[in-house]
Amino acid sequence: MASVIVDTNVALVANGSAGQADTPCMLKCLQELRAIRGGWQVLLDDKGLILQEYLKQKPYGFPTGPGDAFLIWVNDNQANTAHVRTVSITPLDDDPLGFAEFPSDPDLSDFDPADRKFVAVALASGGVTPILNATDTDWWIHRAALARNGVHVEFLCPHLMKDED
Repeated sequence: MASVIVDTNVALVANGSAGQADTPCMLKCLQELRAIRGGWQVLLDDKGLILQEYLKQKPYGFPTGPGDAFLIWVNDNQANTAHVRTVSITPLDDDPLGFAEFPSDPDLSDFDPADRKFVAVALASGGVTPILNATDTDWWIHRAALARNGVHVEFLCPHLMKDED
Protein backbone atom coordinates (compact mmCIF):
# COMPACT_ATOMS: atom_id res chain seq x y z
CA MET A 1 0.00 0.00 0.00
CA ALA A 2 1.29 3.45 -0.88
CA SER A 3 1.96 5.80 2.02
CA VAL A 4 2.06 9.53 2.38
CA ILE A 5 2.86 12.18 4.98
CA VAL A 6 0.56 15.19 4.99
CA ASP A 7 1.79 18.56 6.21
CA THR A 8 -0.94 20.33 8.16
CA ASN A 9 -1.06 23.20 5.66
CA VAL A 10 -2.71 20.88 3.11
CA ALA A 11 -5.77 20.52 5.36
CA LEU A 12 -5.83 24.26 6.08
CA VAL A 13 -5.78 25.06 2.38
CA ALA A 14 -8.53 22.51 1.73
CA ASN A 15 -10.62 24.35 4.32
CA GLY A 16 -10.11 27.62 2.46
CA SER A 17 -8.42 29.09 5.54
CA ALA A 18 -5.01 29.82 4.05
CA GLY A 19 -5.08 33.33 2.61
CA GLN A 20 -2.07 32.76 0.35
CA ALA A 21 -3.79 29.85 -1.45
CA ASP A 22 -5.83 30.40 -4.58
CA THR A 23 -8.78 28.35 -5.83
CA PRO A 24 -6.71 25.93 -7.98
CA CYS A 25 -4.51 25.20 -4.95
CA MET A 26 -7.53 24.61 -2.73
CA LEU A 27 -9.06 22.25 -5.30
CA LYS A 28 -5.77 20.32 -5.64
CA CYS A 29 -5.60 19.87 -1.85
CA LEU A 30 -9.21 18.67 -1.76
CA GLN A 31 -8.46 16.20 -4.55
CA GLU A 32 -5.38 14.85 -2.74
CA LEU A 33 -7.15 14.46 0.61
CA ARG A 34 -10.00 12.61 -1.10
CA ALA A 35 -7.52 10.30 -2.86
CA ILE A 36 -5.69 9.58 0.40
CA ARG A 37 -8.90 8.59 2.15
CA GLY A 38 -9.66 6.36 -0.83
CA GLY A 39 -6.66 4.10 -0.49
CA TRP A 40 -3.44 5.59 0.82
CA GLN A 41 -1.85 5.06 4.20
CA VAL A 42 -1.04 8.20 6.22
CA LEU A 43 2.16 8.03 8.25
CA LEU A 44 2.33 9.46 11.77
CA ASP A 45 5.09 9.44 14.37
CA ASP A 46 5.03 7.20 17.44
CA LYS A 47 5.43 10.21 19.76
CA GLY A 48 2.09 11.66 18.65
CA LEU A 49 3.63 14.94 17.48
CA ILE A 50 2.04 15.02 14.03
CA LEU A 51 -1.36 13.99 15.36
CA GLN A 52 -1.08 16.61 18.11
CA GLU A 53 -0.42 19.26 15.45
CA TYR A 54 -3.37 18.01 13.40
CA LEU A 55 -5.71 18.11 16.38
CA LYS A 56 -4.71 21.69 17.25
CA GLN A 57 -6.13 22.68 13.86
CA LYS A 58 -9.49 20.95 14.08
CA PRO A 59 -12.39 22.86 15.61
CA TYR A 60 -14.32 21.80 18.64
CA GLY A 61 -17.50 20.02 17.67
CA PHE A 62 -18.23 19.45 14.01
CA PRO A 63 -15.62 20.01 11.32
CA THR A 64 -15.92 23.31 9.50
CA GLY A 65 -14.37 22.14 6.27
CA PRO A 66 -13.03 19.16 4.33
CA GLY A 67 -9.54 19.66 5.74
CA ASP A 68 -10.91 19.39 9.27
CA ALA A 69 -12.83 16.27 8.26
CA PHE A 70 -9.57 14.75 6.98
CA LEU A 71 -7.75 15.50 10.24
CA ILE A 72 -10.59 13.92 12.22
CA TRP A 73 -10.53 10.92 9.87
CA VAL A 74 -6.81 10.42 10.57
CA ASN A 75 -7.44 10.68 14.31
CA ASP A 76 -10.33 8.22 14.15
CA ASN A 77 -8.29 5.75 12.07
CA GLN A 78 -4.97 5.91 13.89
CA ALA A 79 -5.37 2.29 15.06
CA ASN A 80 -6.51 1.10 11.62
CA THR A 81 -3.32 0.05 9.80
CA ALA A 82 -5.16 0.04 6.50
CA HIS A 83 -5.31 3.84 6.77
CA VAL A 84 -2.65 4.95 9.25
CA ARG A 85 0.80 3.63 10.13
CA THR A 86 2.90 4.83 13.03
CA VAL A 87 6.65 5.21 12.49
CA SER A 88 9.17 5.30 15.32
CA ILE A 89 11.33 8.43 15.53
CA THR A 90 14.01 9.41 18.00
CA PRO A 91 13.83 12.85 19.64
CA LEU A 92 17.15 14.34 20.70
CA ASP A 93 17.37 15.03 24.43
CA ASP A 94 19.14 18.35 24.01
CA ASP A 95 16.76 19.62 21.30
CA PRO A 96 13.00 19.09 21.72
CA LEU A 97 12.40 19.73 18.02
CA GLY A 98 15.41 17.74 16.83
CA PHE A 99 15.37 14.11 15.78
CA ALA A 100 18.14 11.58 15.21
CA GLU A 101 16.59 10.83 11.81
CA PHE A 102 16.76 14.45 10.67
CA PRO A 103 19.73 15.01 8.34
CA SER A 104 22.76 16.78 9.80
CA ASP A 105 23.16 18.76 6.59
CA PRO A 106 24.27 22.38 7.19
CA ASP A 107 21.92 23.45 4.38
CA LEU A 108 19.03 22.33 6.58
CA SER A 109 20.19 24.05 9.77
CA ASP A 110 17.54 26.76 9.41
CA PHE A 111 14.75 24.42 8.26
CA ASP A 112 11.60 25.03 10.32
CA PRO A 113 12.01 23.06 13.57
CA ALA A 114 8.24 22.46 13.72
CA ASP A 115 8.39 20.59 10.39
CA ARG A 116 11.35 18.37 11.25
CA LYS A 117 9.04 15.67 12.62
CA PHE A 118 7.62 15.17 9.11
CA VAL A 119 11.13 14.74 7.69
CA ALA A 120 12.08 12.35 10.51
CA VAL A 121 9.02 10.19 9.78
CA ALA A 122 9.75 10.19 6.04
CA LEU A 123 13.33 9.05 6.56
CA ALA A 124 12.43 6.49 9.24
CA SER A 125 9.59 4.99 7.21
CA GLY A 126 11.80 2.54 5.36
CA GLY A 127 10.88 3.76 1.91
CA VAL A 128 10.49 6.86 -0.19
CA THR A 129 7.36 8.32 1.34
CA PRO A 130 6.32 11.67 -0.12
CA ILE A 131 5.50 14.61 2.11
CA LEU A 132 2.61 16.65 0.71
CA ASN A 133 2.95 20.42 1.00
CA ALA A 134 0.58 23.08 -0.25
CA THR A 135 1.76 26.58 0.66
CA ASP A 136 4.63 26.36 3.15
CA THR A 137 7.55 28.02 1.36
CA ASP A 138 10.17 26.69 3.80
CA TRP A 139 9.82 23.30 2.09
CA TRP A 140 10.39 24.99 -1.27
CA ILE A 141 13.41 26.97 -0.08
CA HIS A 142 15.02 23.77 1.22
CA ARG A 143 13.84 21.44 -1.54
CA ALA A 144 17.32 20.76 -3.00
CA ALA A 145 18.86 19.92 0.39
CA LEU A 146 15.86 17.78 1.33
CA ALA A 147 16.04 15.87 -1.97
CA ARG A 148 19.79 15.40 -1.59
CA ASN A 149 19.07 13.78 1.78
CA GLY A 150 16.44 11.39 0.43
CA VAL A 151 13.32 13.38 1.29
CA HIS A 152 10.68 13.61 -1.44
CA VAL A 153 8.35 16.60 -1.12
CA GLU A 154 5.35 16.79 -3.40
CA PHE A 155 4.37 20.41 -3.98
CA LEU A 156 0.64 20.56 -4.59
CA CYS A 157 0.72 24.27 -5.43
CA PRO A 158 4.15 24.94 -6.98
CA HIS A 159 2.79 28.01 -8.75
CA LEU A 160 2.60 29.71 -5.33
CA MET A 161 6.25 29.07 -4.50
CA LYS A 162 8.94 31.67 -5.10
CA ASP A 163 12.56 30.94 -5.88
CA GLU A 164 14.53 32.29 -2.97
CA ASP A 165 17.65 30.17 -3.27
